[in-house]
Amino acid sequence: MHAMEDQVTLVDENDREIGVEGKMAAHRSGKLHRAISVFIFDSAGRLLLQKRAAGKYHSAGLWSNTCCSHPRHGEHRLAAAHRRLQEEMGLACELQEVFSFVYRAELSNDLIENEYDYVFFGHYEGVPQPDPEEVEDWKWADMALLKKDLQTNPQAYTFWLAACIDRVISCKEPV
Repeated sequence: MHAMEDQVTLVDENDREIGVEGKMAAHRSGKLHRAISVFIFDSAGRLLLQKRAAGKYHSAGLWSNTCCSHPRHGEHRLAAAHRRLQEEMGLACELQEVFSFVYRAELSNDLIENEYDYVFFGHYEGVPQPDPEEVEDWKWADMALLKKDLQTNPQAYTFWLAACIDRVISCKEPV
């Protein structure tokens, strides 16, 4: 457990810092804050998905992209992406920032995701060693099948994965 609650960096719609707030408070108030989303692909072009652990404060038990988090205040977003990929999935690889987007979603428990989200792509071959407190399960997913399943079973996935999947597919270089 953290001695102190994680802080998120509050930003305006141009990603200019306007303050910091505790993670839970920011998700209750719905204030826009900085986030990262990591998408790891294998040589077959499949995406490494994680199933969020049952104990997560929101979107628990849902399938999502490889790793999502918030940079600590003052931490560069690329450093945060590497740190969380190691902490959540137990893997390290080169990461490239591909695009950013803003989304807002009202979640269960009266929480609101309002994020300025930086998206990173990476390549990894091998078996991740996820932290069971963060990740319940994982699998490699074919992108076309994933997109279809997101439409058929949206309740099985995190909101932000659905929100950016088309852009991820269009940015993904041909294998």
